[in-house]
Amino acid sequence: MTPSPSAPVFGADEQDAVTVDVLRFVRLAQLVLREERAPTEAEVSVIFVNEEAIADLNRRFLDEAGPTDVLAFPLDDDAPPSGRQPDEGGRGPGAPPDGTDIPVILGDVVVCPAVAERNAAEHGRAVDDELALLVVHGVLHLLDYDHAEPEQADRMQRRERELLDRFAASEHEPGEPGEDVGR
Repeated sequence: MTPSPSAPVFGADEQDAVTVDVLRFVRLAQLVLREERAPTEAEVSVIFVNEEAIADLNRRFLDEAGPTDVLAFPLDDDAPPSGRQPDEGGRGPGAPPDGTDIPVILGDVVVCPAVAERNAAEHGRAVDDELALLVVHGVLHLLDYDHAEPEQADRMQRRERELLDRFAASEHEPGEPGEDVGR
């Protein structure tokens, strides 16, 4: 089975505290965008940074002190909603691609592997599993998921689990995860 086209995802590792398989997390972000039926012209960046960089972003943009594990920065206020929810955007399955669409920049997901490593130890899970959760969490925030209210948090956590399970399964399917990776 050929996967549907993936939105362009840029990945960068700007830290050296924890070894990160950037291409794996680019594939994960692409899977989230595909599963959420985000426009294929939507662009996302997943950037891994050190504690100093994320602490600076946390202070400047959220007025919070210290490093955090993940921040999501939606960039395009006019981004169409994903087609996952009924009656919310997307061209729908089987619709012909529209080659005239201009790129939509959904935003940036910034992850701090050093904080993720500490969180992983506290939760008794592998660092890669914690990083995967943070990437999914950040991309879902770009797609208007939130967790401010209990029902929103339940919905977001349920979707995170579904997407992580789907990604784990896709890593064992031949040929699927490596397509459209080098963006």
